[in-house]
Amino acid sequence: MSTSDNFLVAEAQLELDQARKAKAELTKTLGDPLELPGKALAIEVQDGIAWIAENTTMIRKLELESGKTLQLLKGHTGPVTALAFCDRVFGSEDKEILITGSWDKSIKLWDTTTKQLISSTANAHDDFVKSLHVFPPLRLLVSGSSDKIVRFWDISSPESTESLKSLGSISSHTRPVECLDGQALSDTSAVLYTGDTMGVIKVWDLEKDSSSPPRWNARLRSTINHHRTRINELRYGGGNLWTASADETVRILPEESPNATQVKENPPKPVEHPVAVRAILPLPLTDLGEPYLLTAAGDILRTYDISDLSNPELLGEVDAHWHDITAIRLWVRRATGEDGKTRVEPWIITTSLDQTIRKWKLTELLNPPPPAPKQIEEKPVAPPSRSNLTEEEERELDELMDD
Repeated sequence: MSTSDNFLVAEAQLELDQARKAKAELTKTLGDPLELPGKALAIEVQDGIAWIAENTTMIRKLELESGKTLQLLKGHTGPVTALAFCDRVFGSEDKEILITGSWDKSIKLWDTTTKQLISSTANAHDDFVKSLHVFPPLRLLVSGSSDKIVRFWDISSPESTESLKSLGSISSHTRPVECLDGQALSDTSAVLYTGDTMGVIKVWDLEKDSSSPPRWNARLRSTINHHRTRINELRYGGGNLWTASADETVRILPEESPNATQVKENPPKPVEHPVAVRAILPLPLTDLGEPYLLTAAGDILRTYDISDLSNPELLGEVDAHWHDITAIRLWVRRATGEDGKTRVEPWIITTSLDQTIRKWKLTELLNPPPPAPKQIEEKPVAPPSRSNLTEEEERELDELMDD
């Protein structure tokens, strides 16, 4: 790159930094922000508690109502990039064991009640651990990494202090694996979706064999190439696959597609955005079950009505942060009023590279206020000219007259 090119890049970055600084002042109270000492790279919300993976190498347990930090889990030596939960007691849905992945290539299990580190699997991958997914009925953990490998891990004894046992792997991707999701189909089978930074999504049929110890085998069902580049988030459920990409689109793919590599006769149109889409929250996949989709592209939070999947309707957008939004989660807020009654209200939680967590009432996102009317600036009308002189000549004449 030439010196002039470097100068232009530096100048553009300076202008961007100045714009963000100005926006930080304008948005400093929006969404009742909770300040973080580091950047949130992943977040999970449970019963009013946010578990945050930070670039500070720590995991933070934070109470959303008060903003108070309740726990700090320390043990990783690199930024923490992925979070997942599994049950201490199989089938109890207690979600008391936290699983974390990091740039330090390790996977760690933590006891959320005692704050103690249970086990650490060093060099779980040959590069950064980027994503984690748990199949609770199968007691199976899946991890994706910058080393392009997907690995399977046994979590049938989550309180064991030993390293996790490997149960198999997939080495089909040619780029880092950013996203994972799936669903158990039986006690010995599941469907798994994997997305990489090239924009390739692969669909796998997983089967547990009868060897001792048993291993998980993956058979490629199909490859989906409807994104041009990096998959930033991937969600599966309700018969649909939801994906967010750096190609500035969100895609919704019905499962009934006969072959994901072929274009359907009337495929749902991509939900287009002006910049890369980093995060999505399809509310049909949550306990709320409402037909709405939230997306994050840059620092803007958008809400869509997806009653008709083939034609999502934009309901509104919020200038939510002064830097890129990294995650969107649902918070079912429970508050006790003066009458002693507990009221339940859905809120949306967003995290950002601006080092804040912000809270948004869902009803306000679904029913945004009308845009403020634009102020029309009235320009003063110049008095009629005394002659055919130009304005500058008239001014010079006035000065001479004054003299």
